[in-house]
Amino acid sequence: MTLFAPGPGPRVFALPPGADFTAALIEGLDARLAGAPPETMARIEIWVNTQRARRALTEAFANGPARLLPRIRALSELAEDLRLPLELPPAGPALARKLELARLVAALLAAEPGRAAETAVFDLADSLAQLLDDLEGEGIDPAALRRIDAGDHAAHWQQSLRFLDILVTHAAATITGGQGRLRRVAEALAAAWATNAPADPVLVAGSTGSRGGTRAFMAAVARLPQGALILPGHDPALPEAVWRRLGAGEAGAFDHPQHGFRRLADSLGFDAGAVASWHPVAPPAPERNALVSLALRPAPVTDQWRQEGRGLAGSLAAATDGLTWIDAPDARAEGRAIALALRDAAAEGLRAALVTPDRTLARRVTAELDRWGIIPDDSAGRPLGLVPPGVLLRHLAGLAGEPLDPATLLALLKHPLVTSAPGARAGHAALTARLELERLRGGPPVVDWPALRDWAAEGPEQAAPWIAWLEGALRPLATAGPRPLAAHVAAQVAAAESLAAGHQAGGEHGLWAKEAGARARALMESLAAAGAAFGPMSPAQYRALLQSEMAARDVPEEAVVTDAGIAIWGTLEARVQSADLVILGALNEGIWPRIPGADPWLNRGLRLALGLPSPEQSVGLAAHDFQQAIAAPRAIVSRAARDAEAPTVPSRWLLRLENLMLGLGEEGRDALAATRRRGDVLLARAADLDRPAAPLAPTRRPSPRPPAAARPDALSVTQVETLVRDPYAIYARKVLDLVALDPPGRAADALTRGSALHDALDAFVAATEAGLPPDAAAVFAETLRESLARNAPWPAVRAIWTARLDRVAAWFLAGEEERRARARPLAREVRGRLALAGLARPFAVTAKADRIDRAGDGRFAIYDYKSGGLPSRAEADAFHLQLPLEAAILAAGGFEDLPAGPVSRLELIGLGSRKTLSLDADPAAISETLDRLRQLIATYQNPATGFTARLRPQRLSYASDYDHLSRHGEWSDGDATEDVS
Repeated sequence: MTLFAPGPGPRVFALPPGADFTAALIEGLDARLAGAPPETMARIEIWVNTQRARRALTEAFANGPARLLPRIRALSELAEDLRLPLELPPAGPALARKLELARLVAALLAAEPGRAAETAVFDLADSLAQLLDDLEGEGIDPAALRRIDAGDHAAHWQQSLRFLDILVTHAAATITGGQGRLRRVAEALAAAWATNAPADPVLVAGSTGSRGGTRAFMAAVARLPQGALILPGHDPALPEAVWRRLGAGEAGAFDHPQHGFRRLADSLGFDAGAVASWHPVAPPAPERNALVSLALRPAPVTDQWRQEGRGLAGSLAAATDGLTWIDAPDARAEGRAIALALRDAAAEGLRAALVTPDRTLARRVTAELDRWGIIPDDSAGRPLGLVPPGVLLRHLAGLAGEPLDPATLLALLKHPLVTSAPGARAGHAALTARLELERLRGGPPVVDWPALRDWAAEGPEQAAPWIAWLEGALRPLATAGPRPLAAHVAAQVAAAESLAAGHQAGGEHGLWAKEAGARARALMESLAAAGAAFGPMSPAQYRALLQSEMAARDVPEEAVVTDAGIAIWGTLEARVQSADLVILGALNEGIWPRIPGADPWLNRGLRLALGLPSPEQSVGLAAHDFQQAIAAPRAIVSRAARDAEAPTVPSRWLLRLENLMLGLGEEGRDALAATRRRGDVLLARAADLDRPAAPLAPTRRPSPRPPAAARPDALSVTQVETLVRDPYAIYARKVLDLVALDPPGRAADALTRGSALHDALDAFVAATEAGLPPDAAAVFAETLRESLARNAPWPAVRAIWTARLDRVAAWFLAGEEERRARARPLAREVRGRLALAGLARPFAVTAKADRIDRAGDGRFAIYDYKSGGLPSRAEADAFHLQLPLEAAILAAGGFEDLPAGPVSRLELIGLGSRKTLSLDADPAAISETLDRLRQLIATYQNPATGFTARLRPQRLSYASDYDHLSRHGEWSDGDATEDVS
């Protein structure tokens, strides 16, 4: 069969930026096959760059007239295609190669532990595999690493080369990577085709030949009698001088969008500037193509803007007519505006696509489209670690060899796949809620299985078998030491399947269901099969490996009916697909283009010495994708001026385009301003989506006024200060009966530290009640150690707190000698109560005194321990009513088992600041404090008095447990209060 006229190769065609590549490819085939019998098309073989391009081309053929289809294949299949008549060994699994390399890296890190963390082994192995893949793809023998002269390089590069030399000896020839395998296939095909070329046409369409193995295959195809390449986005207007500069590899050449074609031309031997068109198709926006082509010239020749820019005069309005420029203030506004643009396109019946390398933006736009019920066609999916089976497996991997904390246990129990058997979820959820509230919140920081078994024995029905199932399901993960990878996988899979099945024996589950479950299971099976390549692995290494592998595997979204014509593409997918409207999203430096990362093994000079391509070539590929996408009939370029952390920098291509247009006089400035006005209109319309139809006044500062009967009839002495500072908190706690939930498991916070300190001081005073012994410091240290052991089950935290309190010991004991000289300890942690007379309704104040001493004359001293700092004198007199009120209770005989009596001393002991503060213990002052309290309570017993939120906060950073209930943020401290009852 003859598709092309006889002639020497290589045979290369191209299509301009913006052309509908798929449609033009088919039209070109139809034109060449005009008059040929129908079976001729079926004999053509077409290789495309991605699976999505394969599907798109197949659908385009199917949507046309009835015909036989050509054989359409993706280049990714070439290395594993068993139908090729080649005698090559089968391709080895990539995971086995990674583990073999990781074993060598782990040995390197063991010999030189300062080079990287243990968990970096698999990331380094990935980078090492990429290096070998690049070497094999470019046809460079890894043994060339030994021939590099590292004498002129830094010491760490010399160390890298020494390790790579070991790599050459032990690993280079074990398993061939993807590009190496592809190159071997291409070389074998070229050799076979040299004597027996296929009679049927072979085309490679849509690839730029950026990888060595792919380029070798393209070279073999281009030299076939009936073979050809069809390049996407070739710029026919680029001057010959620029093509020469790209070939010379001068400054700015690598990141030019057409550099990849020049490199391909040099490799195959054709003129990059004189490539024939595959089909006479006009680009949809030729004026814009000329503008962008000039803007993206290599940096050293931007002086051409002055000369050639004059040739754009009169065409700038046409060039920007279909272009919209969005400068969004943040990522949320960008996603909202893009979603609105896609929705408008759907309403017009247009094909529209978002092209972006930023998956976060893609997910944001998908979420925004949901407000109109639009589901875009997004085949990229999500990483395996973010779908439900992957999340569960990651949680379980985190438990290997680690203590189980309540927060992690709750995350497991509430995972949707745990107890996913039909009809079992409701009972499981009820038991989980009971366990959370009764045992896990505020409980110990590590799950105490004996305590949970005791709870289950006395708890709700089915709790005992449920806890037994839970403990048994997690038991396989308890092993802490290194073990084979297969053992890690078996333990994790056993735990996951047991949790998914539930505590009912033989329960079905959905762990491995659907595409996400199937891919998770395939990953676990591949890990188990390849585990021998690494050897025993620590739990930390296993977690790092699992995370690395999950991040590299994407799961397509579940099958849904998508909206025809609305799509989200990655940059590679967009090369050979087109739409009426193309939106280029996340055009910020570092995202598009993504800046090449540092190579941990070879610097740029060493790569050049080996003949490897520069890392900046990836920027050139991204530039080509930009040039191709912006050439659509209608295009939107979009960026966010700020991400979640800091201001962003516009993509270099936007800056070049902006600078060029600003330098083209008034016509250029007006054209640029018009594109931005269209973007501003879109941003304003998108912002209106979140505005209510009618203005909503912000909530006023709350000051609720419950009826007198609902108001509190008792407060503790510490709550009295809260009533003064934040009455709304008392309203929420005492009137609404709302209590903040404790977090799952105790935290090493100020409250825990204060409790441990109070417990230690209480134990010390009890042990020395008869008098301070000569070894008081040793007794203090021992009681402190025992208290922290009871109250702080965190070894590192105990060490820190012990060190801090050791510095306090001498100061406290010196003060304790003075306190013992004044009085003898009488009571600790004792409760008291005093009913206030003279009020409209009954009211009592309660207290729990840290310590009460009694002197020989019968008078008392009351002490209060403070683990932090102390208030100022003025603050204590105005707000700190705790000790004076405890004195009033004691004077009235309100403390349990203590006689009534006068108080001679009130003292705050600040262990954090190593200071004390004595308050006025005069009976008149105590009586005045009691009167102040009586007046305060009388005020709040008045139904007209509101419980105002944050009335007198101690500091601006004060945060209440009830701020969200009061909707703080819609109002500020000092605002007027609401006027409602």
